[in-house]
Amino acid sequence: MTAYIPDAARGLRRVFVRDMTVQARLGVYAREEAAPQRVVIGIELLVLDDAAPAGIGPDRLDRVVDYAAIARRAEAVATEGHTRLAETLAERIAVACLDDARVESVRVTVEKPDIIPHVGAVGVSVERRRG
Repeated sequence: MTAYIPDAARGLRRVFVRDMTVQARLGVYAREEAAPQRVVIGIELLVLDDAAPAGIGPDRLDRVVDYAAIARRAEAVATEGHTRLAETLAERIAVACLDDARVESVRVTVEKPDIIPHVGAVGVSVERRRG
């Protein structure tokens, strides 16, 4: 398992998106295909940072992995059509995150908070790394 902590010696930083809520058609039941439900997504990335460990470099957005862009990409994946399995959705989001060559590894969590009464959430986490 990958440690999701910054590592200055390896030039890594941790970028995350937490508790992103979207309305998505996710699930194996007809009612889940027919109507969107609340889905909560979390993403953690280990990102190569050519300015680490000194942190000296241009103060420009194009130098870093933009967490807003990651959130938009995850939302687009989650809301595109119907996905039967939370595992499949998490994998698709992970693959989309790895499209950025600076992302070394990714952990994606997909939660369905409203699916089982008296349960805070059910879901899945996947971890993928480059190469």
